[in-house]
Amino acid sequence: MAQTKLGARSPLMEAAVGFALGAVGGCILGATEDPVDKALSMMTAAGPLKPVMEEVRTVGALGMGTLIGATALTTAMTSVVAGVILAAAVASMFVATRSCRASHTDSVGMWASAGLAGAFGTTLSGATLGVAIEWIVKNYGMVGLLWALSIFTVLKPPLHFVFKLLWKQGEACCTLGSIVREKKEIEITESQQRQRVAVQIEQMILMLEKGGSTSGMEHRTTWVTERRQREEIERKKMESQEAEMEQRTIQDWINTVVLKHVDFLAFSGIPMTVVAIVTSGFGVFGYGGHQSVFIVLLALVAVIAYLLLKSSDFKFWMLVGCMGMLATFVIAMLTLHAGQVVVATAMKMQLAGQSQSRENISTHMNHQSSLEAMNAAFFVAKLCELGLGATVGGPLVRLAAGEMKVIAGAALVAWGLLAGVEGVAPLLGEGGNAGALLGVVGAAGVSVGAAAAVAGRWSSWLGTLGTIAGLVIGALGMGKWHIVNIGLQVPVAYVFAMTNPF
Repeated sequence: MAQTKLGARSPLMEAAVGFALGAVGGCILGATEDPVDKALSMMTAAGPLKPVMEEVRTVGALGMGTLIGATALTTAMTSVVAGVILAAAVASMFVATRSCRASHTDSVGMWASAGLAGAFGTTLSGATLGVAIEWIVKNYGMVGLLWALSIFTVLKPPLHFVFKLLWKQGEACCTLGSIVREKKEIEITESQQRQRVAVQIEQMILMLEKGGSTSGMEHRTTWVTERRQREEIERKKMESQEAEMEQRTIQDWINTVVLKHVDFLAFSGIPMTVVAIVTSGFGVFGYGGHQSVFIVLLALVAVIAYLLLKSSDFKFWMLVGCMGMLATFVIAMLTLHAGQVVVATAMKMQLAGQSQSRENISTHMNHQSSLEAMNAAFFVAKLCELGLGATVGGPLVRLAAGEMKVIAGAALVAWGLLAGVEGVAPLLGEGGNAGALLGVVGAAGVSVGAAAAVAGRWSSWLGTLGTIAGLVIGALGMGKWHIVNIGLQVPVAYVFAMTNPF
């Protein structure tokens, strides 16, 4: 499973193959653009946006931005990790039963089953969280959402230790059980063979003692048969030892992936949640629009980022936690700026003799702030899903899992999920549909990340450029030439695909 360059081909052939592989990943990324935009339009319509608008007065513009941003990013991170854990569980079951060792078909079956389980788990988790968030906002408002986010963040660290313990115990039982069973079968076969040889030797000695004659040809045939059986037993023992080593290697890698993602889920959301709690708390006490909140927010972000980045044991969750916190800060700034633009426009209109009532200005401010918060948070959550999906696809290709299997397999699964989500969208509601589509984006991110990793493994620049060209052209073509959106998503996917979270 070592990282190597792709097989030697001519530069033109590498460019052609790379373009095809990149186009597959790019097309599935572009195919998610329109459904995701439609889901966002439904969420920002007058009806679904009304509960959010009413809560701007409660938590303030900055509090609204940080709260919605932290919630959206937490949803994205949780759904991706849920998919990774489900995929790892399926792969671990295959490895424990050694189905992946039997043949090429079984190996493909392992990757296909794990990929399908991971994509389905991500989509289902996103839909569930989307429905839950929509219900909380409608019934308990933003304060209820703040409480739910806080409780979820507090519960994640202790639950992650419990999960680690249960995972290790389950993995040890399954792995050791399969190894013990196979060793016992070989030992029984070896013992039976030894007993059979001992009986044959004893019978021959008894015949010689009684003065009987023995057929040399018959005994020679018997000893040849026994020797062949002994050689077969030795061969099975060697294969068993090799399979055990391979099993432990794959299982160790699966365990590393799971434990790193569980750490990531448990701790990466803490910086975002702390920022959301502080700014929302200022809003609840009536300081939501005060300049001091901005100063406190900026200082808080700087302090948390400094403490995380200066850590001597820097981990992947710290990096993503800082990125998520900074993204939350940007969403809050955009939310505040949207309201300030309304005020500036109203002042210009008043100077021009077109005065508006204070109530109309306040309503328009709340609407624009809520709209900007939803748009920015949803786009950042989509980037997060895409990037985290790419962190799965990239390492799979670098660890020689098979670039074609990963890219095409993830793309096919994402296509199927996309069609399924669009079919059941009326049953999911706005929140559930949006969460499910974010999960599909995560599945597409696996294909995009794998394509990005392939671009860096060619032996020639033509192969690299061909893969990148296929990725970009496929994404733009299927995405109806959404140049700004695709132009932001592809670099994010590439950076995350090249990142080693393990």
